[in-house]
Amino acid sequence: MTAAGDGPWLDDAAGRLVRPFTVSNGRTRPTVALDLVSQVMATGATPFGYLGPEHAQALERCRVPVAVAEVAAHLELPVAVTKVLLADLVDCGALTTKPPAFHHNPTDRALLEAVLDGLRRQL
Repeated sequence: MTAAGDGPWLDDAAGRLVRPFTVSNGRTRPTVALDLVSQVMATGATPFGYLGPEHAQALERCRVPVAVAEVAAHLELPVAVTKVLLADLVDCGALTTKPPAFHHNPTDRALLEAVLDGLRRQL
């Protein structure tokens, strides 16, 4: 088992010892609109108030611009929980966010078919 400050609280046999929604104090809706490809980045400002270890891990991950989905994968938390954590950090001025910039039509049929083909190859 890892120590409390060494990352997610995991036990090799039992898995995560703290349920994901405990991390966000049961909150399921972020205060900031974020989607999977929204970019978040640390501002360098010191967050005020208490932040849990997952907040600190997310902030560390955001030293460079990173997508919300990547932060969730790194933290091994559901995206809904990750969005709440990131919104907390945005609210206290520690993170900045920007929506994704699409340089193409995101509903382009050829693009969607290419994604579908890639997913089928993975299955």
